[in-house]
Amino acid sequence: MAMQKILQFLACLRGPKLKRQLRSDDGPGKVYQANFVEATGDRFISVIRFCMSFTYWTSPVVLSVLYRRGYFSTEGLISIGKFVFSISVIYSVAYVTRGVGRYSNADYLTFLSVLTATQKSLTQQNKRLLARYDFDFWAWPVDWRIGEDGEVKKIHQQISRPKQTNFSILKLPQLVLGYCAVHTFGRRMLYPGATALINSLVGPVLSQNRSTLIEEKQGKRAKILTADNNEIDVMFVDRRHSVDQKGKTLVVCCEGNAGFYEIGCTVTPLEGGYSVLGWNHPGFSGSTGIPVPSQEQNAVDAVMQYAINSLGFTPDNIAVFAWSIGGYTASWVAMNYPDIKYIVVDATFDDVVPLAHTRMPEYFENFVEFTIRSFLDLNIAEQLIRYSGPVLLIRRTRDEMITTKSDATGVKLYSNRGNYLLMKLLQYRYPCIVDDSTLAVLADWLARLKPQQEDLWRSLEVNEEECLAQIRSFIQSNSNTFPCHIGKSYNDEEKKKMTLYLASRYMVDFDSTHCNPLPATFFRTPWTPESEEQPKFL
Repeated sequence: MAMQKILQFLACLRGPKLKRQLRSDDGPGKVYQANFVEATGDRFISVIRFCMSFTYWTSPVVLSVLYRRGYFSTEGLISIGKFVFSISVIYSVAYVTRGVGRYSNADYLTFLSVLTATQKSLTQQNKRLLARYDFDFWAWPVDWRIGEDGEVKKIHQQISRPKQTNFSILKLPQLVLGYCAVHTFGRRMLYPGATALINSLVGPVLSQNRSTLIEEKQGKRAKILTADNNEIDVMFVDRRHSVDQKGKTLVVCCEGNAGFYEIGCTVTPLEGGYSVLGWNHPGFSGSTGIPVPSQEQNAVDAVMQYAINSLGFTPDNIAVFAWSIGGYTASWVAMNYPDIKYIVVDATFDDVVPLAHTRMPEYFENFVEFTIRSFLDLNIAEQLIRYSGPVLLIRRTRDEMITTKSDATGVKLYSNRGNYLLMKLLQYRYPCIVDDSTLAVLADWLARLKPQQEDLWRSLEVNEEECLAQIRSFIQSNSNTFPCHIGKSYNDEEKKKMTLYLASRYMVDFDSTHCNPLPATFFRTPWTPESEEQPKFL
């Protein structure tokens, strides 16, 4: 009996933080009430962990300050050692205190018994009982791992840049400095959702919204294991059995750099009646790892394999929806899963380098580009053009995050990097139409709001029915693949008309800043020439 109590106490020490008990058939949901002892210990632990994380990603500044103040001397190092020892003692006492509080709380002991039983035997009954609790995700058992159900794609397309022929040993210091910059403050600036500060600030909101997804939307939370052994937190809302046929389409959502499936772009397809699979980036909330390109790719690859091999969706019934920086993983999926139904990207850019240049001092420009290309190369346009399926781009006309020019009157629409994403996509897909002779009119079109676009449309006498008929006629006589060489015999005026027609089909404007939720009415199946219902610009 004494040994059993000791083991139970040790389990309380090592156990996850319990946040709330979800509503079930047995009773209503409720927030877990930690007693005073547990809450006090947990508060000290949270503060110390946050300070450690903050110190790590500001380490270049911290180390320089310590050096200038003489802390790298013998006496200074002894002082630092004493400080670290004191913090360690406080942390240890807080750790034990929290365990004592949990051990004396009947609700926590009940949860702990359910968790222990599920970790020993992952039966459906145990999973159902565990799903009633919201707790630190690291303790959640793995539901699915890549390669578990069926054949996994072994080879993926990657964007290969030309090797730098002028590379020399002289660039090694720049490479080392770039690596240090990326893995301290760089990736945290690019993905603030992976910082302890953001996670601690939004933690209660995430817990509440996660509970809503489970209790009201019948969402199912799961942990999937990637090829590089990261644990990814996913949420699946199944509407395949609803009356609305849209429920048979699964929308895989790729969040922004401070977005989470609990409060991110999943709300748009959910309101639209689709089945939805949300996931959190590596390092975000319950997901482990760090949000660098290789781990992002492995994460979304595992999500897609989970959707196909475990949830039972075929690729032609899977759509991908991305917001902001989520366009990177979404375009990677489109490039590597060419049979998906379609892709919709909202407030997304073509390349992260121009955006980084506008936010860093000009004299760091070469270093910034070298570092990003080496470690954080988010080349969305280069990936997206390798997908031949339907694409819809949504541009926010007052987007303050992905524009590079602004003044007292607001952001300059012509500098929105979504414009360049559209240009590169159309240039690749329709090289005989969108070329040097029509780029100027396309740029003019993209610099305008809808009323001014209508003026340009009328001045060029664009006829929607005529443009559509020409594309359909070409498709009937040729294979419907990209690049599509329609327009070889067009004169400049005909090419300009077709350019504006294509731009109006591939991009839709949303009058908003960057972070407002996208209304469900904007999420729709992208245009294709074969579509029975054709959108009208005028």
